[in-house]
Amino acid sequence: MARTIISTPDAPAAIGPYSQAVKVGNLVFLSGQIGLDPVSMQLVEGVEAQAVRVFENLKAVAEAAGTSFAEVVKITIYLTDLSNFGTVNEVMTRYFAEPYPARATVGVRELPRGALVEADLTMVLG
Repeated sequence: MARTIISTPDAPAAIGPYSQAVKVGNLVFLSGQIGLDPVSMQLVEGVEAQAVRVFENLKAVAEAAGTSFAEVVKITIYLTDLSNFGTVNEVMTRYFAEPYPARATVGVRELPRGALVEADLTMVLG
């Protein structure tokens, strides 16, 4: 099955050897995004601002794939401090409506560039 690489300048360029997203058949796998501003490539300040930037970055990649968050079936969120769980939940409700996709939230020791939050998505088109 052919793979299509998805890329957009509206989200941060990859900071490692990976693609922003890969489409295989009707599945789209979005790589993890942290709260980097796509223009400056600098991390925004604070957990709420980073969560917003994470979802904006993911939204841009989804749009580059020709779809929207309505097609998301799975989200994985990584937090360096699980006390930020409620803040990230609130931000997520700005981007997703019921029925919500499946989700896992994982506490991690650290994230690239000192980020406080990261998320990746899996989408099923159609």
